Amino acid sequence: MKNIIVGTAGHIDHGKTALIKALTGRNTDRWEEEQRRGITIDLGFTYFDLPGGDRVGIIDVPGHERFINNMVAGVVGMDLVLLVIAADEGIMPQTKEHVDILNLLGIEKSIIVLNKCDLVDEEWLELVEEEVKEELEGTFLSKAPVVKVSAATGQGLDGLIGLIERMTSDEVAAKDIQTIPRLPVDRAFSLSGFGTIITGTLVSGTITREDTLEMYPVGKECKIRSIQVHGQDKEACYAGQRVAINLSNVKKREIKRGCVLAPKNSMKNTDLLDVKLQVLDSSMRILTNHMRLHFFTGTSEVLCRAVLLNKEEIGPGESGYVQLRLEEEVAVRRGDKFVVRFYSPMETIGGGVVLEPNPGVKRRFRQEVIEELERKESGSTADVIELHVKGRGDTLITEAELAKLTALSQDEVQKDVELLRSQGLVCVFPMRKDTYVWHRDSRRTAEQTIKKALEDYEKKYPYRYGMKKAEVQATHFQKIKANVFDRILEMLIEEGCLKRVDEFLCTPEYEVRKDGTYDKVSQILLSSFKKAKYDFVRYSEMDFKGVERTTADDILNILLEEQKIVKVTDDMYTLKEYMEQAEEVIRGKLKEEPLITIAQVRDLFETSRKSAKPILEYMDSIRVTRKTGAESERIAY
Repeated sequence: MKNIIVGTAGHIDHGKTALIKALTGRNTDRWEEEQRRGITIDLGFTYFDLPGGDRVGIIDVPGHERFINNMVAGVVGMDLVLLVIAADEGIMPQTKEHVDILNLLGIEKSIIVLNKCDLVDEEWLELVEEEVKEELEGTFLSKAPVVKVSAATGQGLDGLIGLIERMTSDEVAAKDIQTIPRLPVDRAFSLSGFGTIITGTLVSGTITREDTLEMYPVGKECKIRSIQVHGQDKEACYAGQRVAINLSNVKKREIKRGCVLAPKNSMKNTDLLDVKLQVLDSSMRILTNHMRLHFFTGTSEVLCRAVLLNKEEIGPGESGYVQLRLEEEVAVRRGDKFVVRFYSPMETIGGGVVLEPNPGVKRRFRQEVIEELERKESGSTADVIELHVKGRGDTLITEAELAKLTALSQDEVQKDVELLRSQGLVCVFPMRKDTYVWHRDSRRTAEQTIKKALEDYEKKYPYRYGMKKAEVQATHFQKIKANVFDRILEMLIEEGCLKRVDEFLCTPEYEVRKDGTYDKVSQILLSSFKKAKYDFVRYSEMDFKGVERTTADDILNILLEEQKIVKVTDDMYTLKEYMEQAEEVIRGKLKEEPLITIAQVRDLFETSRKSAKPILEYMDSIRVTRKTGAESERIAY
């Protein structure tokens, strides 16, 4: 069974509520004031079943100019609109504004319903129909079918129901129930014994009883206690259904029309929006920079300022890129439609589509800004994700963050990321908790940065194996997490862009310099250590005959890296072969006796106590011996 949402639109007192009552048997005017005054102030909801079995949720929206904000809220999720025009009056000003709003919000399918046909004769009815077609020429309603009915007598209702069934069965696509659920709230109230209840049209995804979701923009986590669809308790509700949901952990006073119920971390609050804005042909106003407006999207109404990014002004029939700076936070998704009305007096100026729901502050008339917005306007979700990835080259961005920024599901983001990876546009680094994504342009820049840093370092320190990995990150990539940086290095090393020697990084072709200076210093070191044997010399006291101490330090490190020498203590070094021999002797001694002392080590190697102690400490460090408690005694490790 398909879930269909049908709405009404039209001028006040043209019979929208009466028509719905005739179709469903129910009165959608809920409030005493509405029934007393005979006008719809707030949204009314009911339903009826088509002969084929599909269920139609029907929304009665207000026609009075003062309640136009409620009319905009009612359009959310509509599949088909009945534009109701009284046959005895014809098209009125409010009818035209409703048509403009429906067009701006992307409603494509509509039926023109001439109501109150019982009040006019045939000739008048023909004149009204002709006038309506002329007035709607050039609008999205120019080819809409016309049905003549009387809500009072029931005339033409069967034909209207048949037309609704044909149009919704053939032309209304099933909603996407696999993506993230999103429910813009149009009502919130409390019931004794139940607590907080919200209503709205589920525009995407599926919500199940016991789900835990988040209320945006208030940031409250709430659990689904129960779900009703058209007055019946359900375990789940699906995109395209009018629903009432009982929530726990959130108070009615915390929720207002304009809030959105969606999964935790699936959206991001914002008070900035990049949009493409179209001014209505019929508008009497010119949109200028920093003009204050009423902004309507979904069920939200927020005041804002319009910053024109590519034009000085936008006149009737014109469009442009605009950054809306909102006075309150909202939670929206790329592609959401909106309407803007003049601040005072309230009149509809235009509307458009959200291109970027989470932008930074943009400056006017910047070419790169205009190009980015052009791409977002024409591009796919993968294109938008690529732009987000590109904008986070210094930190990388996770798939979870991308889902939150774009209000796409994790699965949708993963598919788009995989598409970008297959096209060579991004690099992907799966980690234990999340997957990091990096743009190829950022990768190229990083590779160039590392290469330049290493080349400069290799020229300055030719006797070092390269730059320490930690120093590269701390100097050039401090915003990237250490474990992610390690993955980047692994990729660059595998691709032959870098070479790694233990904790040192260097360019692929680099080798430490082994020239006359190297030969001179290494000869002094090796010969001094060989001559001293177990009577260790202090490195700080050695004379390198004119060679700078920093150069000698680097050559010492080369010999350590090549394992020709070993470090015994902070300032004592010796030949590796000597310590290997010492290890063998000490292991043999411990097999004979369970305990060895500093005095015994002194005698075994014919050295001083000052050198015997470092030998035992070295044996501790390589886990040959360990202390028993006394400073001078060791046992086998």
